[in-house]
Amino acid sequence: MEERTSGCAGKGVFEAVVVSNRQIGDTFWKVVLEFSGEGAEAFGGFQPGQFVQLDASEAQLPPADKIPEELADAAQRDILLRRPFSFTDVTRHGNKVAAELLYCVVGPATLRMTTLKTRSKVSIVGPLGNGFSPPEGKKLVLLVFGGMGTAPIQHVGKALMTGEKKNDIQIVAFAGAKTRRGLPFEKLTDEISEQLGFSIREFARFGMESMIATDDGSAGYHGLVTDCFTEWLKDNKIDASSTIIYSCGPEPMLSAVAKIAKERGIACEVSMERRMACGMGLCQSCAIECRVEGSDETVYKMCCEDGPIFDAQEVVFGH
Repeated sequence: MEERTSGCAGKGVFEAVVVSNRQIGDTFWKVVLEFSGEGAEAFGGFQPGQFVQLDASEAQLPPADKIPEELADAAQRDILLRRPFSFTDVTRHGNKVAAELLYCVVGPATLRMTTLKTRSKVSIVGPLGNGFSPPEGKKLVLLVFGGMGTAPIQHVGKALMTGEKKNDIQIVAFAGAKTRRGLPFEKLTDEISEQLGFSIREFARFGMESMIATDDGSAGYHGLVTDCFTEWLKDNKIDASSTIIYSCGPEPMLSAVAKIAKERGIACEVSMERRMACGMGLCQSCAIECRVEGSDETVYKMCCEDGPIFDAQEVVFGH
């Protein structure tokens, strides 16, 4: 894992070629994009936690019988703004860079993305924002995430477990969703693997332990992922000073993780999400209220430019 970057140095508008685009669940898809030339140079150093803005306006709608009923009306809207995404993986192959993007079909833009064909081209703005900081001096990395928050978390996990310090770090991942159908993974592991603490293939293949929590109990722990995480912390004696938490998901979950980290004195970074019209700090639409160290004052920072990764104790979460 390379040194954390901040800001948007090296960003630009690049053309990516679609290598594959496949459905992996009821509403989840994975598209692999390939960059060459200046795009490969820019995205070769993409940091886990950074994001891109994708233009889906030129993609076609799927046939009427493939459009979910709940999206029938929204599907007809024009796509005016780019959509922000994090990558689940970025790999270099010779002079080209492949980036895997996970998306969930929730509106007109992501619905159109399902029609992207192999060899079609997509306009991408990036790399944008900052990445997770390297876990310097840390021996234990805890990944806590919910739903689509898996994207940057998968990326940071793989980067650490394939990096130079992979033998010095233990990683445990905690994935949450409302139901089993809300887990954005291709396939869960078998029962024996789950009992050994390797529930999610995307993490298990890199030697990372993982646990699942669903609100309805349809998979793994019955309850909130933060409750599962809290129980694990109670059952496992850890050295807080040599531990760091990386978290991404719904804001109430991030707020709970930040509280857990503060109570136990564990370093914690969270990946925040806001509606981002431009992704470059120009439109000022993605403000995050943050504490000013050493005072009672707060300031507003831009999620796209100052984040999306923030120190958990810096963020003022809503109640």
